[in-house]
Amino acid sequence: MARYWTSDLHLGHANIIRYCRRPFANVEKMNDALIERWNDTIADSDEVWVLGDFALGTIAHTLPLARRLRGHKVLVAGNHDRCWAKGWHSTSKWVERYRDAGFAEILQGTVEVRLGTHEAVACHLPYNGDSHDDDRFVDERPVDQGRVLLHGHVHDTWKINGRQINVGTDVWDYRPVSDETILEEYVRSQ
Repeated sequence: MARYWTSDLHLGHANIIRYCRRPFANVEKMNDALIERWNDTIADSDEVWVLGDFALGTIAHTLPLARRLRGHKVLVAGNHDRCWAKGWHSTSKWVERYRDAGFAEILQGTVEVRLGTHEAVACHLPYNGDSHDDDRFVDERPVDQGRVLLHGHVHDTWKINGRQINVGTDVWDYRPVSDETILEEYVRSQ
């Protein structure tokens, strides 16, 4: 079993193709390509942490796409996930819907993890920076205590920015990325 990371798939979100210059003709082709690349990368026994913003669009059609994805799926909810505790949706109802769709665990906020020998944290949001001009959700961001941070939210703004490692699909060839690959890139960047 290996552990992988991803975020910001935005399944069903047609505008993300333009916003992030994704190389897909339409939302259906994007959804199919993301699912295919995920399943080409992940074995059934692998664990995949999704650091937020899994599906948008018509959620009744996009959330069930999780069932087509291999591996043990853990979601750390992001600002576009309807199960995000800081959002405007009824969180408990949505947590059950995400579980029914195939997520084994739904986590909120900042989670402590290890990345090789590094103490690290995982969260949808970075310490600082955004995919927009101004930092949003400042009160929900993790506190920088000198640890490596695995995050999403910034889309294609950066891959590694100091100790901040963006696991977003837009910077990792539209597929989940392994602990080993992240560590190699992080060491190379330091």
